[in-house]
Amino acid sequence: MKFNYSDNPIADGEISIMTYNSHSARGVRWSRNPTYSDEITGFIALENPDIVCIQEYSITMDDELGHYPYKYQTPFYSGKSRQAIFSNYKIVETGSLNFPNSGNNALYADIIIKRDTIRIYNLHLQSLVVRAGSFKREQPQNLFRRLGKTIQKQQQQANLVKDHANKVSYSKIICGDFNNTQFSSVYHTIKGDMKDSFQEKGFGLGSTYDFKFLPFRIDYILADPELEIMSHKNFNVRMSDHRPVMASFRLKE
Repeated sequence: MKFNYSDNPIADGEISIMTYNSHSARGVRWSRNPTYSDEITGFIALENPDIVCIQEYSITMDDELGHYPYKYQTPFYSGKSRQAIFSNYKIVETGSLNFPNSGNNALYADIIIKRDTIRIYNLHLQSLVVRAGSFKREQPQNLFRRLGKTIQKQQQQANLVKDHANKVSYSKIICGDFNNTQFSSVYHTIKGDMKDSFQEKGFGLGSTYDFKFLPFRIDYILADPELEIMSHKNFNVRMSDHRPVMASFRLKE
């Protein structure tokens, strides 16, 4: 748990980035509110981050986020969980990691900020697909076998992300829904010597997902050491099964 409070407003010269699993813009009560995506995009517009990484993105959000001049999203024909990266800064190169044998995936975009190029990764690692009812409905040995296979696949995806990122010569930010905690090998493989915005500037538990009233931190913003993290904020809003996270950073002179 972090007890230092640093919920500072974003200052001039800082670049803000938000990561948010939007639950396909359906929200947590989507069946009773078919326009729920408007609340999610309205929230994003109100916070107005410079860069937004959305997991489980829905094209219903396109119009409301049209004020961003640059965008890269998962092609509709990819067969993967759709994701998107929006930016106020010019995107010059994009790509997809195409996780094998998985509906989850990761995107990346190279963004020009001043005279620097920053690589942004937007991850959605393999989902655990475990709900509270799973412990009642499923035999323990079957549940643990399935969890073991899922975590093994997450680890393979984490290795792929890290190997890919290690080949990039300029500064990187890796963010998204890791579907695992900060105590996992999956998290530590990706993090390496990167800085975790919550550990640098966050406070409290930093929960981004509730599992049967148990708080978990599974959504992250990681930055290379040469990027100075200036702020971190967890938003206590219930518009999705995940909570959005935003941080700001500054390019070191």
